[in-house]
Amino acid sequence: MAGAALPLIDPQIAIAATGTADDDARLLRFLDAAFDASVALSPETQTSLGLKTNYDRLDDYTDAAARRAQALQDAQLADLRRSFAVGRLGPDARLSYRLFEAQVATDRRQFAFRDYAFPVSTNGSPAGNIPVFLINQHRIATVADAHAYVARLRDSLRVMREVAATMRKQAAKGIVPPKMVFTPARGDARQVITGAPFDSGADSSLLADFKAKVGKLGVSESIKTALIADAVAALKGPFRQGFDILFAALDEIEPLAKGNGGAWSLPGGDAYYQARLAYYTTTDMTAEQIHQLGLDQVRSIHAEMTAVMKRAGFTGSLQDLFVALRSDPKFKYPNTDAGRQLYLTDARAAIAQTMAAAPRFFRRLPKAPLEVRAVETWRQETAAVAFYDQPAPDGSRPGIFYVNLADMTQVQKTQVEGIAHHEGAPGHHFQIARAQELTGVPKFRRFGYYGAYTEGWGLYSERLAKEMGAYRDPYSELGMLALQVWRACRLVLDTGMHAKRWSRDQAVAYFTQNAPLSARDVVKEVDRYINNPGQATSYMVGQQRISALRHKAETTLGARFDIRDFHEVVLAHGALPLGVLAEQVDAWIGVA
Repeated sequence: MAGAALPLIDPQIAIAATGTADDDARLLRFLDAAFDASVALSPETQTSLGLKTNYDRLDDYTDAAARRAQALQDAQLADLRRSFAVGRLGPDARLSYRLFEAQVATDRRQFAFRDYAFPVSTNGSPAGNIPVFLINQHRIATVADAHAYVARLRDSLRVMREVAATMRKQAAKGIVPPKMVFTPARGDARQVITGAPFDSGADSSLLADFKAKVGKLGVSESIKTALIADAVAALKGPFRQGFDILFAALDEIEPLAKGNGGAWSLPGGDAYYQARLAYYTTTDMTAEQIHQLGLDQVRSIHAEMTAVMKRAGFTGSLQDLFVALRSDPKFKYPNTDAGRQLYLTDARAAIAQTMAAAPRFFRRLPKAPLEVRAVETWRQETAAVAFYDQPAPDGSRPGIFYVNLADMTQVQKTQVEGIAHHEGAPGHHFQIARAQELTGVPKFRRFGYYGAYTEGWGLYSERLAKEMGAYRDPYSELGMLALQVWRACRLVLDTGMHAKRWSRDQAVAYFTQNAPLSARDVVKEVDRYINNPGQATSYMVGQQRISALRHKAETTLGARFDIRDFHEVVLAHGALPLGVLAEQVDAWIGVA
């Protein structure tokens, strides 16, 4: 596997480094100020970080805003280079300098393709994202906070206008969402505006959330009543009007949709896709290399599944097992609210078991709590099967592992443990929450994202959980391996659809043949890959590199290898490009 395409520091400069403490401290202040300046452009990011600045505003969704953000980064990079001599920085400060340079270069490459991202897709849209944001992140501790919430309800009208304008501009360039986007996008949006005050039903999710939050304020009932009246007026007025604007744009653009093709079907789509692969894998791997890696991993994991299947006493072929996992009632939860609660209970138990074992595998654990929640009903059609939302750095919001329980007939009991370990512990929560809690590290690294590192760690964690005591039943282990082959299929399907011109039906057929996902989840996954080129390749590419680095450390160090120290070196620097991660592990091996 190729390494990350990062600019290398001149070896002579590196050798001459003095590690001046004052310069290191000054660089930390500079980079944190740069991060704060970028965050100042995004009210929603400020809220997610626990701040209440610009608390009454949503983000600017215009191209002018994107240009401002990129211009700011370019100016910051120029200032960095003028203000600091790499040779006077210590090792970790040099790493921060190098990562900032690389981040700006990466963002600049992606900036050229900013018109290619669909603001409305089966992966979500402002119609669902804004309610999720307000419900989960907008705290109301004062009357002023409540007014800010209402102001954001009103501000959503501007957002919808901006998004509609973006979609029309994209369409004029031949960049139109796939056909399958429009029906579920409308369906989820209509769920948001169902219920009071939009109709005579029970309170809508947003009104219920606002009432619950305001109800906890220590103010008079008359003030609470007035606040709720303001929210109702905002919902029935500008908020609802914004949805009409979005629906009109969807109605106008849908006839232009040519099909469900991959990136190749867009103008300049091949260059766009290669840029996406570089972004998500942090390597220079080609689509062909990634496709072959996927084919190889599918075969390898099928062999593992066959061995465990025999141990479980299942008689029949691997395909027979896939059919049983999809359809046998013993592998299902009841399709009821009680069944959904059973799933959540089992997921929480799996996480608790891992938490108890964690001190034997990790030097440090995140301080932030972790919660397991079901996806809200009004975004089930466009929400992923499962995902993680990071905690607020100030402790006001926990890390949240969300699971989509729309149809329990499509949920497999055998996969519960593996999903919980990927999204929760020891997966995303141990990495993302831990990174936020790092000290002496610039903010852009504490809150940074590299797809192959983040998702690679999540996928690595699924197998690590077995070492920690999970999957004691062979069918649970088969569930974990089903998740592994699912991610191997992603390599094949993403490259197949975006580079090899596979059809959507061809992708669904391959997925169904090679992984035991339910029919509903197969379609949702394929649509997700079509709408977000390259992202699906990050998981297995990252896991393979992390696993290879661990094998190298175990082989080199022998009896001196300590799994806690390996995990510490992987996690202690925040998210990293894979090539840089390899450098860190190699340096640790050299001194261990």
